[in-house]
Amino acid sequence: MDLSFTPEQEAIRDQVARLCARFGLDYWRARDQDGHFPDEFVAAMAEGGWLGIAMPPEYGGAGLGITEAALMLQAIAESGAAMSGVSAVHMNIFGPNPIAVFGTPHQKRRFLPPLIAGQERACFGVTEPDAGLDTSRIRTRAVRVGDRYVVHGRKIWTSTAQSAHKILLLARTTPAEETARPLDGLSLFYTDLDRSRVEVREIAKMGRHAVDSNALFIDGLEVPAADRIGEEGQGFRYLLHGLNPERIMIGAEAIGIGRAALARATQYAKDRVVFGRPIGQNQGIQHPLAESWMELEAANLMVFKAATLYDAGRPCGAEANAGKYLGAEAGFHACTRAVMTHGGYGYAAEFHVERFLREVMICRIAPVSPELIKCYVAERVLGLPKSY
Repeated sequence: MDLSFTPEQEAIRDQVARLCARFGLDYWRARDQDGHFPDEFVAAMAEGGWLGIAMPPEYGGAGLGITEAALMLQAIAESGAAMSGVSAVHMNIFGPNPIAVFGTPHQKRRFLPPLIAGQERACFGVTEPDAGLDTSRIRTRAVRVGDRYVVHGRKIWTSTAQSAHKILLLARTTPAEETARPLDGLSLFYTDLDRSRVEVREIAKMGRHAVDSNALFIDGLEVPAADRIGEEGQGFRYLLHGLNPERIMIGAEAIGIGRAALARATQYAKDRVVFGRPIGQNQGIQHPLAESWMELEAANLMVFKAATLYDAGRPCGAEANAGKYLGAEAGFHACTRAVMTHGGYGYAAEFHVERFLREVMICRIAPVSPELIKCYVAERVLGLPKSY
């Protein structure tokens, strides 16, 4: 069993790390404090060709796999950019996956090159206030009128909608009571975010202030039928194609944040002298940090096992979910321990670890809760009866 990365994959990580070094910890602390979107960072990523890492070469992408995309995003997070960095480019990287897989050739030519080049920014309109993780209960409705659909509804936690040009939108085109299964009758659209028909309200939140999260109020948004991805009523099936890659990437990012926090804590433990000795000489400091290194490395193996399976076209649902869960938990523990290692200084923005702790929480919450991952493993792997 070869657990090492190829020289080409190692080169990706090194090149991304060098690019990220131009945007140090002070840059990301400033973005956290002023809430400004990291446009300079995204422009540098686009200029380097990184936004199309997993997109088809014929549309300007690199045609690489989820393994390479996860390595890239992990390197961004580990640089200290944390979720502010990765969330700024997320949608351009894995968001277009349904278009790349299920779109028509004309749609791919229209939609993918501007995203890959960083000329357009897209947001993801799926979650709704009253539906949560139960996608079958979304109420946003798209009604066909001639050669277009008219959409009414609400979306929540839509990232980057303040500046997005496009929206990948899931809406119900057939009432649930008229479908054979609850998740039938949902259609996927990629269309202009027409602000005359969509009100975007930013949500004040705990962290990741540089990348906005929003509530969307959609009132009569007109969507050309040509902007529908795939068949009407099959939108949820298209989204499923991207769920495992999303879990893999979130797990990789959480590990990256955990590594950044662990590195800061380890250096502080070497430098901080109390009672005439560095605090890192005390086992009460050493052991939690050593545990975090082991947890992060073990989680990383599961994340990249899932990525390898996905890129080989093999089933990876259990591994992708487990990688996301283990990565998020390991990252959270590492960030918590980093704050505690710093003591009172861990609470100070100057030392950065409090930002890592706030941002790694996203990986525990989204895109699926740790409890539902446990349910998935219990049912799909262990064969236990469904609990909900």
